[in-house]
Amino acid sequence: MSEKINKDHWDWEFGSRTTWWGWSAKELWAYRNLLGRLVRRDFLLNYQQTVLGPLWILFQPILTLITYVMVFDKLVGIDTGSIPPVLFYLSGIVLWSFFSDSFSGTAFTFRENAEVFSKVYFPRLVVPLSVLSTHCMRFVMQFLLLLLAMLWYWVVEDTTYSFNAWILFVPLAIILIGCIGLSLGLIFSVLTAKYRDLANLVHLGIRMMMFLTPVIYPLAIIPENVRWLVLWNPLTSLFEVFRYAMLGSGTVDLLGLAYSVVVSLVLLLVSFMIFNKQGDKLIDVV
Repeated sequence: MSEKINKDHWDWEFGSRTTWWGWSAKELWAYRNLLGRLVRRDFLLNYQQTVLGPLWILFQPILTLITYVMVFDKLVGIDTGSIPPVLFYLSGIVLWSFFSDSFSGTAFTFRENAEVFSKVYFPRLVVPLSVLSTHCMRFVMQFLLLLLAMLWYWVVEDTTYSFNAWILFVPLAIILIGCIGLSLGLIFSVLTAKYRDLANLVHLGIRMMMFLTPVIYPLAIIPENVRWLVLWNPLTSLFEVFRYAMLGSGTVDLLGLAYSVVVSLVLLLVSFMIFNKQGDKLIDVV
């Protein structure tokens, strides 16, 4: 007669059923060492056997900044208001790089890690979180570059900054931008695993979305009759409040900020549920 097994003594139970909400913070915390190792691996792989190494983190936005200033300021003549063009474009570049890298870096999670997922069990969410953590490190370094540029303009160009209470919202704006990038990446990681040609849509969508985000232009110069095209984008209010808090110029709309917060949280919840529900099913597909 077989002895009845007490399930309370089990650490893990594997089965074919999946749920919309099967992960827990406790389980993710148990794999914190794996998360740290993946972050270290990603950082080293990106800059090993390169000429400049981690300096590429700063060199890339500087090259992009030079291009934007030459094209959009000198040739096109976009009015950046009271903000010096260099600071205006650099602030947009830093934020956009964080969003686009977080989005594109997690959008191919299942395609790029199929062999690992099929052989070893760990919470699938660890991989996209490690990618986001890596890009958070990159963002911190690029944000310091923005602060150095602001210091240069303050000391050398005698530029004054009118810091206000919105400076307290800057960390939340950055977190929400990262959440939107992660959420879209999780959703598209499921789609790109099922339909490989959607990889092209990810890259195209990021380029198109940039033009609907105030990266290279302030919201104030958009005509009223087409401004709604930009305002539907939850990133718009976050970019504007970041510039207003850091540089003293921008369009702050409380209703728009509330919209951005709600959309960010809803996207995060929905993406976690989809990623968790489809995660184990996709192993046989990819």
